[in-house]
Amino acid sequence: MSSTTTDLAKPAKPAETFLPISGARKFKNRAAAVVFTVCFLLAVIPLVALLYKVISAGLPAVLNPTWWTNSLFLVAPSSMAGGVGHAIYGSLVQALIAAIISIPLGVAAGIMLVEYPDSKLARPTTFMVDVLAGVPSVVAAIFIFGVWVTFLQLSLSAFAVSLALVLLMLPLIVRSTEEMLKLVPDELREASYALGVPKWKTIVSVVVPTALSGMISGMFLAIARVMGETAPVLILVGYTASYNYDLFEGNMASLPLLIYNQLSNPNEAGQYRIWGAALTLIIIIALANVLATFAAKALAPKTK
Repeated sequence: MSSTTTDLAKPAKPAETFLPISGARKFKNRAAAVVFTVCFLLAVIPLVALLYKVISAGLPAVLNPTWWTNSLFLVAPSSMAGGVGHAIYGSLVQALIAAIISIPLGVAAGIMLVEYPDSKLARPTTFMVDVLAGVPSVVAAIFIFGVWVTFLQLSLSAFAVSLALVLLMLPLIVRSTEEMLKLVPDELREASYALGVPKWKTIVSVVVPTALSGMISGMFLAIARVMGETAPVLILVGYTASYNYDLFEGNMASLPLLIYNQLSNPNEAGQYRIWGAALTLIIIIALANVLATFAAKALAPKTK
């Protein structure tokens, strides 16, 4: 009896909060960490090697001020003179024309899929967007060639390249617009409807401005994605070493087409232009991504 009383008088020992980790669990945790680290290195090492090669080989060309403005008109294949201004102009103009055509169409399609899901056009549009998303660039170029050159009997031109780029940009813009509109809270729509605002005005004044930052990011990413396409420029327009300001007649250079053209140049100047053009293209695409980031932050809905 006394022993029982003594035991009850003693303070209870606190139970252990955490049990000791078993050896098997420690092994699995370390094995997973090793696997993740190896996968990360396998993904990063080729990227770092690629950037090192492009920057080291293309930096001398990019640092030359005339590289950004001059063309290769009347420049010998073995000469280090000239620049890629004509190719930069061609890449930007072709991407700009494609953006002017594809952005309104893509945004309108995205709005219809989210705001009018019961429309008879919703399911066919979703199907066609999924199909376009998986179409290779060479197939899009061949389709435009068949319509523009074979059927309409028009000449190869930079505008035909832009039409092929439209087919590649559309699914990206539609999907990004669709996903951003889905993130808009339904409460905003319902509050607008409660105030007597019609649906079309709610979409224009409430829904689209709320999702605009993400939509613009998707647009810039779509432009950056198509600027490096090679198949459309190889099939739908020829290369020229000079500036061409006519979108509907004559050849027009672009950075991917210039790189392909210089692959047949066995001189040191060929490698100089290839790596310089590759680094130039990377810089332009990186600037497009930076602009998309700044645009998204500037147009994001203000919470305060």
